[in-house]
Amino acid sequence: FKMKPQMHYGEDDCPVAAPSTFPKDEELHFEIEMIDFAKAKIIADDFGVVKKVINEGQGWETPRAPYEVKAWISAKTGDGKLILSHREGEPYFFTFGKSEVPKGLEMGIGTMTREEKAVIYVTSQYLTPSPLMPVVEGCEEVHFEVELVHLIQVRDMLGDGRLIKRRIRDGKGEFPMDCPLHDSLLCVHYKGMLLNEEKKVFYDTRVDNDGQPLEFSSGEGLVPEGFEMCVRLMLPGEIALVTCPPDYAYDKFLRPANVPEGAHIQWEIELLGFEKPKDWTGLSFDGIMDEAEKIRVTGNRLFKEGKFELAKAKYEKVLRDFNHVNPQDDEEGKVFVGKRNLLHLNVAACLLKLGECRKSIEACNKVLDANPAHVKGLYRRGMAYMALGEFEEAQRDFEMMMKVDKSSEPDATAALSKLKKQRQVKLKVRLENSLKGCLTRSLGKFLK
Repeated sequence: FKMKPQMHYGEDDCPVAAPSTFPKDEELHFEIEMIDFAKAKIIADDFGVVKKVINEGQGWETPRAPYEVKAWISAKTGDGKLILSHREGEPYFFTFGKSEVPKGLEMGIGTMTREEKAVIYVTSQYLTPSPLMPVVEGCEEVHFEVELVHLIQVRDMLGDGRLIKRRIRDGKGEFPMDCPLHDSLLCVHYKGMLLNEEKKVFYDTRVDNDGQPLEFSSGEGLVPEGFEMCVRLMLPGEIALVTCPPDYAYDKFLRPANVPEGAHIQWEIELLGFEKPKDWTGLSFDGIMDEAEKIRVTGNRLFKEGKFELAKAKYEKVLRDFNHVNPQDDEEGKVFVGKRNLLHLNVAACLLKLGECRKSIEACNKVLDANPAHVKGLYRRGMAYMALGEFEEAQRDFEMMMKVDKSSEPDATAALSKLKKQRQVKLKVRLENSLKGCLTRSLGKFLK
């Protein structure tokens, strides 16, 4: 390599100091033989943790808190002195994120996949004390040879440690692509236990269901929320142990007779398989509308049961899928627009029940912007305005209903009557607060 001074030791910020007699201001010729190279990853920006890959691993999943990890680990100082060897017996087992290995080592392992082999170079500032090894005095750098034998997926579903899913047997496929993330027909075996000292089993499909698995459609509130959240992140054939708090188990679901109120639950779940939702590709327009109506009817049932989030998810799914539907003539276009408007207003009703009035108004506007005389849209938006205390806007929508459709007069009149009462209540509260303020100021002046 022929290099000009500004590109070698004559560079202004060259990190290598050359002796005063060195010809650093001259063109230099370097003869280089590359003996070997390896793929490396800079893990810490200050080069305090660097990983050299020896053997590539399997898949793409890497450890993160609170995953459980099994690995063969040995360590040497920078000059080759062995300071740790965990290469016999059982692999070293630790919980990721609990400082059970030095910080730099954990950072490196956090980039490894199953069965990967690597050397992780860790400088002294990242060599924190841990159960694996004490701090080595006077050691500037440690080279860790690591083979990631196995990682156990442990997921903190809520982020507060209350709902934990721990994989105890791997499934088939790649996570999460092969998981039932979307609403599907699921088939599971499960055992439910009370999370107490006895771990009392209150239900086991293999015993209490004549050995038959449970089949249910996700997204319909047919199992406790914590149960469904975890099953959606399982692979076919996987077995997981789920620890669940009462509010995600049976306190908000039909509670079995032998499960006390406020009970913490542990489920052992095996996902036998699942059927993905029906693909609309290749269906006729009428077929698509029929499938959309089935999902909307399910949403309506969930709405009547007070499961507004689940109902909203059903309506929104159809609306997303409608982005890929292209009516072929005016008649199909009329049917399509009518169905889409109905779904937007169903979403608006859910949002109103959930207290998200502004978003409810936005959903109504998706209908009213194209058809300002849509009676149902006016009614829903008027109710959202009324919930926000914006009475003028609500009154305008209710009066417009009667103007464009006389048959809506009973609903509009009832809404206006409710509006009048709410307005009077708000005025009364305002007057009372005003009087209290006047009395307080008067009393203050009197005391002075």
